[in-house]
Amino acid sequence: MRLLNKILYYILTKSIGLYINLMSFLFPEKSAQLAYRFFTEPREGKLDPNKIPGILSEAHAEAVSFGNQTIQTYTWKGNEHRILLVHGWESNASRWERIIVQLRQSGSTIIALDGPAQGLSSGREFNIPEYARYVDTIMQKFNPKFLIGHSMGGATCIFYHYTYKNPMLEKMVILGAPSEFMIVLNNYKKMLSLNKKVSRLLEKRITERFNIDPNEFSGDRFASDFTLKGLIAHDVDDLVVSFNEGKKIAQAWKSAEFIETKGLGHSLHDDHLNQRIYRFLFEAD
Repeated sequence: MRLLNKILYYILTKSIGLYINLMSFLFPEKSAQLAYRFFTEPREGKLDPNKIPGILSEAHAEAVSFGNQTIQTYTWKGNEHRILLVHGWESNASRWERIIVQLRQSGSTIIALDGPAQGLSSGREFNIPEYARYVDTIMQKFNPKFLIGHSMGGATCIFYHYTYKNPMLEKMVILGAPSEFMIVLNNYKKMLSLNKKVSRLLEKRITERFNIDPNEFSGDRFASDFTLKGLIAHDVDDLVVSFNEGKKIAQAWKSAEFIETKGLGHSLHDDHLNQRIYRFLFEAD
């Protein structure tokens, strides 16, 4: 069954890529628009308001206004020490269940959010600059001192601190995050077998959308000037984001500690790792 699903997924992605490539000869701008849409719209991660996961139903839920959109937040109330959790691509705040159980032992207030177009948050498009604006809105509202991000959420945390330079932020934990945006983009192009014309137009659209060259969107470059304390964890068996991506960020971020794990894959769900994160956040330096 798993092999069949892989075959069907391969056929679907190649068929989409072929359609976009053919379109590029007659309607190049529309082909780039479609390629961008498939690149930025999550297909998973939405939540049914009538079937909220148990860990989220224990929290105080609040929808925070963000322009004409809403950011869904969840707060497990505690003391004045606040921690913000930022999930990754095609996910939602419930992915933090195991670490929330660990962190609540500290008595801290824990806040998690659903990213753009995921969970119960509004929107259709997920991208790091927009997600960083979400994070900034929630940081201003709750003023947490600790930030934990996984995968694209981790990359968002790095971009957030690089862009906004929040002086209140004391420590940051980055789990399984990519460093080079171009690696993510090139993997997407390869998956769909996009031709050079569509690839060029897609990069142009991204540059115009975010006012930044995709080749300059680099987590290790962003982190190179960080002075706050960091903890970076990456698994050698990560099949989604290369282990070398985590190492690059750690090498550039001079005040960060790097944890190499094995056998945890991309999710990094592990009680032992969560304990190390707990010690990093709450034990005296």
